Amino acid sequence: MPEFAAHLVVSAALLLVVAYAIRGFEVDGAVPALLGALVLGLTNAFVRPIFIVLSLPITIVTLGLFLIVVNAFMLKLAAALVPGFRIDGFLPAVWGTLLLSLLNLLVAHVAGPGWAL
Repeated sequence: MPEFAAHLVVSAALLLVVAYAIRGFEVDGAVPALLGALVLGLTNAFVRPIFIVLSLPITIVTLGLFLIVVNAFMLKLAAALVPGFRIDGFLPAVWGTLLLSLLNLLVAHVAGPGWAL
């Protein structure tokens, strides 16, 4: 349970960093960031696999680049479900997805093995 809480807090902090860096990507504070991180984790766990299977042909044709679109959609879905978490348009969702992925990669590298967000 402490590992889950640590992942949640780190993910919320990364959402706040992305909101600071990307215009059109807004998080109103710590509570919406925590809820956003929780909902994003749930959408990634339950909805994303369905979208990946359904979009497999286009993902193969684009050599996996369509997964960025799937991840952006998951981010938009989480933002739609959490009050105080807004993404104004598809392009901020794509840039937010890319930055969030890079930041997650950096955190995983710094934190060491066994830490994956």
